[in-house]
Amino acid sequence: MKKTIILFALALIASISVSAQEINWMTFDEALAAQKKNPKKIMMDVYTNWCGPCKMLDKNTFHNRDVVDYVNKNYYAVKFNAEGNATVNYKGKTLTNPNYKEALKNRRNGSHELSSLLGVRAYPTIVYFDEQGEKIQPISGYMKPRQIELYLKLFHTNKYKEIKTQEAFNAYYNAFKPEFSE
Repeated sequence: MKKTIILFALALIASISVSAQEINWMTFDEALAAQKKNPKKIMMDVYTNWCGPCKMLDKNTFHNRDVVDYVNKNYYAVKFNAEGNATVNYKGKTLTNPNYKEALKNRRNGSHELSSLLGVRAYPTIVYFDEQGEKIQPISGYMKPRQIELYLKLFHTNKYKEIKTQEAFNAYYNAFKPEFSE
């Protein structure tokens, strides 16, 4: 009986640690500094506190084991509140949210200058950056694990540099074989 209880307890602990696996999120400034020591691409989740699809992306996609493993291995991951009041240093500029109102922190608020600079027009948007912190591309909308896998691998492997037309992207898309679990 004791062995059964111990085995059950160990199984429970193991399942909790597996389900608690998370992406190693950092600030944009931290990711840019980390790139200087160990160059990696950056994947930035641009979200807002009031955005339902942003919450779904976080819950359903950013907690998927395959997504977590791939992102942690190949990217610096940044969570950025597009309507927050963080101060960000990017390309020699200090960027803020001059229209931020604390009373609106969980509702629609002023847009952060970085969001505008990156061309973010909808939430959620994932912005990908190269190893030098240069913007590659923003991709808007909620994505399931297999949908985001296409972009994670496209940018990580530099295949995006070969794609010059919509037809070339369509060929990449049609040939892509997802491996992540849903």
